[in-house]
Amino acid sequence: MNKIVARCQDGRRIKGDTNDFVPTKDRFHVTITDSAPSAKPLEVLMSDLKAVFFVKDFVGNRDYQAVKEFDATKPPVGRKIRVVFKDGEVMIGTTQGYQPGRPGFFLVPADAKSNNERCFIVTAATKEISFV
Repeated sequence: MNKIVARCQDGRRIKGDTNDFVPTKDRFHVTITDSAPSAKPLEVLMSDLKAVFFVKDFVGNRDYQAVKEFDATKPPVGRKIRVVFKDGEVMIGTTQGYQPGRPGFFLVPADAKSNNERCFIVTAATKEISFV
């Protein structure tokens, strides 16, 4: 199971666990955090999403300000990339799989202290993607 926070383009957040996320599929299912054991998983459509964040935990730290630069003492794995979403949010990280025309790609945040281990960026939710 993967702990995820799915952020929708309309601002909603879906927190829970998934075991069927596949980047090339148009949907996956999330067992919502704190739902009853008998609750059915929620079907999530990729077309509704901005990004899927694979998180270390669901608590996080709301006051933490993510660092938007790379640690100069550690060489990054993959290509450095900057993503600007349609809502104005900016993410900096590395990728090994971005190709224009694909529905999405994985990004590992530049900030190693981030609660996000990796993110799946939905290309349709972005305004600008550039290598840095």
